[in-house]
Amino acid sequence: MAKYGKKAQSKVKRAMDEMKEGKLKSGRSGKKVTSRKQAIAIGLSEARKEGGKVPKKAAKKSSKKAAPKKSAPKKAAKKTATKKTAKKAAPKKTAKKSAKKSAKKSSK
Repeated sequence: MAKYGKKAQSKVKRAMDEMKEGKLKSGRSGKKVTSRKQAIAIGLSEARKEGGKVPKKAAKKSSKKAAPKKSAPKKAAKKTATKKTAKKAAPKKTAKKSAKKSAKKSSK
């Protein structure tokens, strides 16, 4: 007993021909189809909609989940010492005072 009917064959053939000509567009996005498998899927999907003899879609295969890896116990990270910027030395007041005194003496 054949899995696929004549309608499915013709739809897939039409989709493949369109794909080869560069005219086949994907459903929602409307982008050009370049993959052979995608063209076949579009043809079968159209045949399903029109009631052609096509097997049901295969359920998506779920990938096996790997057991979580046991990681080494986390150690506290070393704190790096923050660099302290040297403060700029404030101008000494005594130098200013002596400069003022010398200026007063020269003016007298």
